[in-house]
Order: sequence, then C-alpha cells, then structure tokens
Amino acid sequence: MDILLKGGHIVDPINKVDSSSDILIKDEKIAKIGKSLKANSARIIDCDGKFVLPGLIDMHTHLRQPGREDEETFLTGSKAALKGGFASVLCMANTNPPVDNKGVVEYIYTESKRMGLINIYAVGAVTKNLEGKELTEIGQIFEAGARALSDDGKPIMNAQLLRCALEYAKMFDLPIISHCEDLNLSKDGVMNEGFISTKLGLRGIPRASEIVMVMRDIELAELTGGKVHIAHITTWQAVELIRQAKRKGIKVTCETCPHYFALTEEAVLGFDTNAKVNPPLRTKEDVEAIKKGLSDGTIDVIATDHAPHSEEEKDVEFDSAVFGMVGLETALSLSFAELIEKGPLNWKQLVEKMSVIPAKILGLNNKGSLGIGADADVVVFDPKTSWVVEIKKLESKSKNTPFIGKKLDGAVILAVVGGRIRYENGEFK
Repeated sequence: MDILLKGGHIVDPINKVDSSSDILIKDEKIAKIGKSLKANSARIIDCDGKFVLPGLIDMHTHLRQPGREDEETFLTGSKAALKGGFASVLCMANTNPPVDNKGVVEYIYTESKRMGLINIYAVGAVTKNLEGKELTEIGQIFEAGARALSDDGKPIMNAQLLRCALEYAKMFDLPIISHCEDLNLSKDGVMNEGFISTKLGLRGIPRASEIVMVMRDIELAELTGGKVHIAHITTWQAVELIRQAKRKGIKVTCETCPHYFALTEEAVLGFDTNAKVNPPLRTKEDVEAIKKGLSDGTIDVIATDHAPHSEEEKDVEFDSAVFGMVGLETALSLSFAELIEKGPLNWKQLVEKMSVIPAKILGLNNKGSLGIGADADVVVFDPKTSWVVEIKKLESKSKNTPFIGKKLDGAVILAVVGGRIRYENGEFK
C-alpha cells in the first residue's frame, strides 16, 4: 500500500529540508516530497504538528541472540527498536557463540530477516572468541555482511593486535568500534571513582581507564590510517582528545549514549543496579562536556548501548550485578528532552547523530535520508505525547533501566520500515 504522510515537519539534513511538507511512499522508496501532494490509492496519515524523520540507526545494540534468548531476541529487540524510532540496528558480537566467523554472521541475517520488522546488521568480532589473542578471519566476516568489527564488552588490550586489526580492516573499509577500558585500572570497579564511590563504599573505576585507551586508539588510527569508532565515551578528557584528533585529520569517530548526558553518578546513590553501566556514569562536569561535544560536532553519534539483562542478574548486591541497561525505547525521548528542549542541539543536529552519520560510518548508502529514491524508513515523532516508562509496557524482554517511573516528553507514533508500516500508535503490524 502506498502511504502519504501529510503536513508533518520534515527534518532531512542530507537534503537540507527542515519544514512542513508531504511525503509519498511507494514501492518501498520515497517517491515524492512536496506541498499538497495527492495520491488516490495511498493511505493518508495526518502528521500535522509532528516531526517526520529518517528512520533512526543505532550503532550499538546488544540483542543477545544467539545464546541468551532469555534476555532478548531479534523479535523483542525489533519491537523495542520500533517503539523507539529505530529502523536499523547494529548488533554487537558478544553473543554465545560470538560473531567471530561467517557462519554466525549469516545466521544473524537469516534469522533477523525472518522477523522482518527492522533492518538488523551484524558486527563481527575482532578476535576469536573475544579473547583478544588472535584475529578473526576478517575478510570472510566482511563477505558475509558485517558492517563493522568490535569486541565490545571487552577492550583489546594488546596494542599490536589492534594495530594489525586496523590494517586488515582498512582493506575492507570497515570501522573498528573500540571499547576503551584499561582493565588493569578498572579491575573490580563498579562505578565512577570519586567522592560518591567512597561514600557508598564501592570500588571505583577511574576516568583514566577510559582516557589512556582513547589516547592509544587515536595514535593507532593515525599510525595505520584505519577507521576507529570509539564507543560510549563518558569523560571530558576523552571528548577533548577526540576534538584534538579531528583537528589533526585523524580518522576517528565516536559515540555517546543518552544515559551519559541524562544521568550522573548520583543515580547510583540508592544502590540501583540498573544504573550500573560500563563505562560508569560520571560527574556533572562530564555531562556538560558530553553535551558540548555533541553540539560542536566532536561527538558524531548518539547510540543506545542497549544491554538487556535478566532480573536475576540485576536484582542482587551492587558489587555482584552485571553492567548495562536497556535503551532502545527511551533514547529518542531522552535526547529530545535533554538536548532539544534544553537547548544544546536542534532537530537537524539530532537527526544527524541518530541517523545520518551512523549511516555514513556504516556505509548504509540508502539510509539516513528522506530524499527521492531513498529507502522508505521513516519515523513520525509527536513532541506533545508524554509517556511514563513502565515495566509492563516495555517491549524489550529485559526491563533493566533506571528510568522506570520517569515521565518522558515526546513519543514515536509511527514507524515505517522498507515502505511498510511496522508500528503505529502502540500497535505492531
């Protein structure tokens, strides 16, 4: 069925559109954009007062399949993504078995396409079994369809190994997504090192654990000419290091996540294990630096680091709880509240960081745009619809988020993927 979206405020940075107009979707593509469009056979949807955006792309999602389907599956993760406005996600390699060979990559595409709700892309592991000892068959993983490489969840501590990986990945124009953590510094830490960790009697993770690895990876990117994408940065020093690297023309990009600009380490004061993430929540000074880095373009991407975990893994003592929180369903609303309503970003900048730039980094040439001929991945966001984060209403199979009970402004009311309506007013199609 053809779809005509009428009167919405279109935000399409690639085509420099930031105004009210109509969009006609036909044959899985954007067919027309203009005022007062008509289409006799199309379903007409009134988008007046709403924002019409290219489908969001999450560069950092943990879907847990294969191996931990008790925490998340392609189906439940796809529904969570749609509710949050994500038409495409990049699923990380730390599954069981890990995505360290072409067979697992092929499995991801076969099974996710069977779900048919969103676009799911695979990240291949950098090292076999994520052990940081031996490189995977990068060429085979690339041929199977991997869009990036990462051992995320584990840093690659061996600098020479990462150097070799960057040199191999460069042959295939693949970015390496780097989890920047010095395990010798962060060992046994459970939250940001500082006054609050001391007050709570919890072992801290020093900011140096992130900083020294960001410095190393920037140097290796410069040495090899390879593409390094630094995951989930949290410290003001890391932001400044990346800012300086970009001025030098080094091929480095980076991301942060909504919880790193919406929360501080104070969220841990009640020993809420849902606020236990790695890297940890930092200070107000870091939050301000993250927001500044987003506004001046130092930070390229807003990703979710959606990390579902079972209640049994979270409902334990803080020291024993696993790291991570779910984020697909709350990311856009949190970004709207913290970055647009409070002023650091405008809609154009937000769409760039949640759709346009991820598409560019990952080589998804027909994504991130609402131009004629682009894939018809479209999201309609209503800034006037408020909702409360409730456990029973979360689509993710896991419910580990510190935002339970929080009222959020703005909600996705429509998601079109590949020209088909997949989510509309709380219902999946």
